[in-house]
Amino acid sequence: MEEELDRRLFNRFTARFPTKFKDSSQDYGAEVFLRDVSATGARLATHSRMLIDDVLSLSVLLPDGRDPVQLNGRVRWVHGHAPQVWEVGMQFTKIDLMNLHRIVKYSMPSSESSEKVSNH
Repeated sequence: MEEELDRRLFNRFTARFPTKFKDSSQDYGAEVFLRDVSATGARLATHSRMLIDDVLSLSVLLPDGRDPVQLNGRVRWVHGHAPQVWEVGMQFTKIDLMNLHRIVKYSMPSSESSEKVSNH
C-alpha cells in the first residue's frame, strides 16, 4: 500500500481554540472550533455547512488575554465528520505572521508533522 504524498510545505500545529465567525453573535466555540494551523491555512470543525470557495473571517480566542486573532481565507475542502459536524480546510488569503505566531505559541506540532519529521 502506497503512502499518500503530503505536499504540505509547512508544519501543521495542533491548535484547539474556541473560534467564532467574525461579527457573529454566537459565543466562541459554539459554531466553529479551530483544530490545527500551518503557515498557509487551518483546519476547522463547524456545525455550519460550508462550500468550496466560501470566504471565511474568523476570530480565534487565545489564552493570552489579548484581542482575538483574526483569520481570513477561503474554504478549500469540506468533509462530513459526524452528523451536523464538518471539517473544513481553510487557505489564508492574507497571512499575518505576528498573529500566526501568537497561535503557534500556544500550540504543539501535530502528530502528522511529528511522524513526518521522525521518519526522515
